[in-house]
Amino acid sequence: MSVAARARSGADGLRSALERGLHRLHDRVVFLLQIGLGVVVAWFTARLALGHPQPFFAPVTAILCLGLTYGQRLRRIVEVTVGVAIGVLVGDVTILLLGSGGLQMASVVVAAMAIAIVISSGQLVVIQAGVQSVFIVAFAATTSTGVGRWLDALVGGLVALLIGAVVPTSPVARPRAEAARTVRAVARTLESVAETLRTGDVDLAREALDEARALENRLTDLRTAAAEGVAVVRQSPLLRRHRPQAVAASALVVPLDRCVRNLRVLARRAGVAVRRDETVPPRYVDLVAELARAADDLARVLDEHALPSAGRVVLARVAGLSARAEPSAGLSAEMVRGQVRSIVVDLLVVAGLDDDEALQLVPESHLP
Repeated sequence: MSVAARARSGADGLRSALERGLHRLHDRVVFLLQIGLGVVVAWFTARLALGHPQPFFAPVTAILCLGLTYGQRLRRIVEVTVGVAIGVLVGDVTILLLGSGGLQMASVVVAAMAIAIVISSGQLVVIQAGVQSVFIVAFAATTSTGVGRWLDALVGGLVALLIGAVVPTSPVARPRAEAARTVRAVARTLESVAETLRTGDVDLAREALDEARALENRLTDLRTAAAEGVAVVRQSPLLRRHRPQAVAASALVVPLDRCVRNLRVLARRAGVAVRRDETVPPRYVDLVAELARAADDLARVLDEHALPSAGRVVLARVAGLSARAEPSAGLSAEMVRGQVRSIVVDLLVVAGLDDDEALQLVPESHLP
């Protein structure tokens, strides 16, 4: 690869990383606002209701409880609250009775984590109990506040529990949006593969394979969004009616994972064909390009929240075209056609069919 090509590839990588980072920030704005609300409410509740001038552990507990994901959120809130409360209480009692120091710190960690193990099997409970007890002894070593910090921790946890149960902004739409982004990225990679086969450009073949491999990041975002969507509709009484929608969006993960795997094989084989100067019939190249257009159409359907079935027409057409084999086609060419047929099946499942129905829409191969 030339220096210019490497520089261009590096710039594209940085731009892609920045776009993913900004996308993550966009997806987490709601969480940040909820955490900010939790900090304010916990701080002023502890100050006004308990009369504590510096209720440090109330907002800290709220932050730890709310976190940045919806998955198992209410359970996490309960476990963190219990763990923080145990650690703070044991730390405060140790300071009151024994003072602070290295031996006291070791004793308080062992005691807090032992109590947490007895009370709960959750790892978060045990870890938070140990961490918070260390924090109390190391950085808050004073007997003037008594067990007030324990009450602050409980306030923070209760505030987080209220926010987590009552006011989560719906993440139900996000899995479908992530699925649409993934399908659109699949379409772009298919376009790159088609262009690779048309031009015989080895550098372009390498870039197309890199694009296909980078789709794993999209899948990770989709899996996270799907898990959060299902979790929040189960946990929040305000969103239970959205459960079928969340479950349907979660079902897109498996076929898209298969689609991306097949796409990587397609991109790799196209690269092999280019490097070995193997002929791929123009009709097979057109088939890849047509599949790219079908994927882009499906992504649009998902983005517009239309019924996924609206994206089947073009895919069914590609499926029909893929059945015709060329007598002179070599191994790489037939592998390209075979992967197109596999990807069509995967995208038909994304469009709402089950596996058997999708397979039935892909005719048996035949020679003209």
